[in-house]
Amino acid sequence: MAEFPPVPLTIEGSSVLHQMFSFDWKAWRSISPPERHRIVEESVRTLQEIERGTSSGGPARSAMYSLLGHKGDLMLIHFRDTIRSLNQAELKLAQCEFYNFLTLKYSYLSVVELGLYESSMKTYGALIADGTQEHTAEWDTAISEVLKRQSAAMTERLYPPIPPASYLCFYPMDRKRGEHVNWYTIPIAERQRMMHDHMLIGRSYGDRVRQVISGSIGLDDWEWGVDLFAEDPVVFKRLIYEMRFDESSALYAAFGPFYVGVRLPVEKLGKWLTGSLADSD
Repeated sequence: MAEFPPVPLTIEGSSVLHQMFSFDWKAWRSISPPERHRIVEESVRTLQEIERGTSSGGPARSAMYSLLGHKGDLMLIHFRDTIRSLNQAELKLAQCEFYNFLTLKYSYLSVVELGLYESSMKTYGALIADGTQEHTAEWDTAISEVLKRQSAAMTERLYPPIPPASYLCFYPMDRKRGEHVNWYTIPIAERQRMMHDHMLIGRSYGDRVRQVISGSIGLDDWEWGVDLFAEDPVVFKRLIYEMRFDESSALYAAFGPFYVGVRLPVEKLGKWLTGSLADSD
């Protein structure tokens, strides 16, 4: 029997950029209250424009979070239709006077991705059974049709709004590819089985956590970015802890830094700058 291609099919959607900043509190306190007020008003207007992207009245395309811990003070995430639009959001933010008080500590570029392991297995199996050779025009046309159908069916998942949840946990991750433990040398059928079991854990938390997985191979230093949105931050710990017992994570996953933030509505920026979160009204 012919071997299946090792690479699973994927479909891609929104381009995603995470920006983590430190804030220069000392410089901020050194300017006069009228100056602070003017800068806040200008900043809120600019951030509101960035938040909606090119749409008016639609779902948020960018969001701001107050970061916990030493890794930064503020995090902005941007969902856009293209990487070019992400760069435009970056540039627009940099023109704001408020940006003078920010230092970019970390950023992450990725694209919303849905892996199609099950569809890959079915599609590859059917093509091989029909005698279609990989990389031929017939093969490429069949694959293209599958991707188009899946993309149309998954549009809402590929181009999601930023969930309005109060808390966000973001982290990048890799699949191990060392000398003795290498995800990319495992047959696709085995990887499909492990990913199926892995996804079942995520789905069991679906009523408490919204997950957005984005691919970053060739775009950033890690292979995937994971965003978890929830009303209870403790659920991040429970979900990630349970997943680490899963075979695909226990044996083949490596995790990057974790960032946890509290949602900060743009219009509440002035309040944050006085040392209060939005929900302290």
